[in-house]
Amino acid sequence: MHVAICIVGFRNPDDVLACLAALVVSTHTDFEVTVCENGGVQALQALLREVPGSLRSGQAVNMVGALSNKGYASGVNRCMAETPTADAWWILNPDTVPAPEALARMCERLAKGDCDAVGSTVHDRGGHVESCGGRWNPWFARATSIGHGRTLSAPPSAGEVRPDYLSGASMLISRRFLERVGEMREDYFLYGEEVEWCLRAATKGSRLAVATEAHVLHLQGTTTGSVSDVSRRSRMSVFLDERNKLLITRDCFPRMLPFAAVGALVMLFLRFARRGAWAQLGYALDGWWNGVKDQRGKPPWIAD
Repeated sequence: MHVAICIVGFRNPDDVLACLAALVVSTHTDFEVTVCENGGVQALQALLREVPGSLRSGQAVNMVGALSNKGYASGVNRCMAETPTADAWWILNPDTVPAPEALARMCERLAKGDCDAVGSTVHDRGGHVESCGGRWNPWFARATSIGHGRTLSAPPSAGEVRPDYLSGASMLISRRFLERVGEMREDYFLYGEEVEWCLRAATKGSRLAVATEAHVLHLQGTTTGSVSDVSRRSRMSVFLDERNKLLITRDCFPRMLPFAAVGALVMLFLRFARRGAWAQLGYALDGWWNGVKDQRGKPPWIAD
């Protein structure tokens, strides 16, 4: 199985280099890499000076750039367009360090033929699971990560879990998935686009699976300010997270929107106000209101 690995960066060359270094020791070797730099011409030139045209293990590394930052999905779609002959595409965050066997395990799961996209076990530095895919609650416009907080050494739940969505930090999609479902939506700009993609896939008859033994370390939030302490989260991450939850509802469960809007409003007060994260509460309310109004794309206050 020939895999095209799609990495979207934004002025974070150290992350990209660390991710590429991890791919050198991948036990699945039939792959190529495309990196889309969303940070402009100067950022692309800086990355070109650092990244070789091929890995030490021989796989090609193709660098492309966007003249302006149109968002994560735009970068993913550009990477996939650059590799039209691939059998599958591995959407991989630049701030990840995959284990050597991660891609092999995901390819093995995809090859079983009963699913069109495969996720992995995404974990933090401390060996705690961030996500093995997730569930979507349309009543509250809320995503819940499967396995969150479990240690990597603890056995997963008995039986295979079929998630509603896969973690956008690491997801392997097949050609059949792309042909059935289409590209990622670019009007979300950042956050939630992988959830909408997976929920849309379900309506097209595609199934998801998770290769739980495919471990991927995620150094979360190096470019977006998406940190675990809610009182330190950036305006961009909070705003887009809350806005795009309602966009997902509008696009996938339109009849649920009135209920989800109220539920999401209650949840954001519980999340931010009770922790005294007053600035973040303001960002969240702004994002929520923009979601209610169906505002899309890059907010005007986010610079290229």
